[in-house]
Amino acid sequence: MSLLHQHWQFILSLLSIVVVDLTLSGDNAVVIAAAAKSVPPELRKRALIAGAACAVIALVTAAFFVTRLLHVKFLQVIGGVAILWIALNLFREEPLLESSTGRLAGFWKAMWFIIVADVTMSTDNILAVGALAQGNFALLLFGLGISIPLVVFASGLLAALMDRYQVIVYIGAALLGRVAGQMIMTDAFVVQRFTPSVTLRYSAEGAGAIGVLLAGWWMKKRSSKH
Repeated sequence: MSLLHQHWQFILSLLSIVVVDLTLSGDNAVVIAAAAKSVPPELRKRALIAGAACAVIALVTAAFFVTRLLHVKFLQVIGGVAILWIALNLFREEPLLESSTGRLAGFWKAMWFIIVADVTMSTDNILAVGALAQGNFALLLFGLGISIPLVVFASGLLAALMDRYQVIVYIGAALLGRVAGQMIMTDAFVVQRFTPSVTLRYSAEGAGAIGVLLAGWWMKKRSSKH
């Protein structure tokens, strides 16, 4: 009876990890899609899979040090700046990469952005999943591993939509700007030094979203003139 109970407890914990991870990964999917948009379509799937897999490995490792990660100063600031950079790149009109060297450089650049952004954004994921796994490394790895195909599918779909519909680009960029503002205002150094109020945090999120949209509009207008 005890073994049966442990078996069902394992399955329940596994399902809980998958549901929680997918629920909290909406923003991550947008970031991954934005990073992969600059990669040629034929290499995009490889970049999505490889980047998401590397990010999950990093998240599994970070889950065991989550309490320390929460107090690492400037980690969220760096992540926020990286996400702002990804958001602005959505508006950049880049020429098609014809050479193999250019394609390879774009592939590794997208992978790097995917890993950095996904890891720095996933503090809430790490906390929730780590609590559900209760120190069971196999459960943690398996639970996060199952979510990879679903997150990659969502990211690939978003990237394809961004290619076809400009309005998706603006919505995604605004979301990334909001996330960047939120991350910067919740950084350990910013919280300790300035103790931002809820109003200030919301203002920073709004400023991030509006600032990215204005910068993107200016970049589009400038590129159309040239």
